Amino acid sequence: MKFNDAVWGALFALLGAAILVHVQSFPRIPGQNIGPGIFPGLVAAGLGICGLLLIVRGLRSRRGGSPAAWAQAPAWLASGRHRLAFAVLVGSNVFYLLAVQWLGFVLTAFVYLAALMWVLRVRLVLVLPLALLVTLVIHQVFFRLLKVPLPWGVLQRWAW
Repeated sequence: MKFNDAVWGALFALLGAAILVHVQSFPRIPGQNIGPGIFPGLVAAGLGICGLLLIVRGLRSRRGGSPAAWAQAPAWLASGRHRLAFAVLVGSNVFYLLAVQWLGFVLTAFVYLAALMWVLRVRLVLVLPLALLVTLVIHQVFFRLLKVPLPWGVLQRWAW
């Protein structure tokens, strides 16, 4: 969904205001003029200013003769293939979140990558070998080099 800049600007301005209100509750440090809320407050103020600028830009685009809608469906939504790809992308992310602890990283990532390659029309003869190779490379980089504790799941007894 494509939203008018004024809609995003209003959301950013509200977020900036909410952060500014929240950082007021941060504790003061005795003897310090600058407290822990100064930097989040500055970022929030910048977010609010950018939000206001987006609101002005969005309202000008509606007044400038172009009938820019507040929200508009993207062109790809009319394509069945693109809707399927979007559904597989969302579904594979949900699958990963729900299955990675039980199945483990290797099996979950293999299924995840194979599904994405299939929907992106990688030649079927390459999907499984590529998904396996990429999964093992990613596992080695994160597990061995970066020391990230990836879950083994059902492969725990074969963990190396």
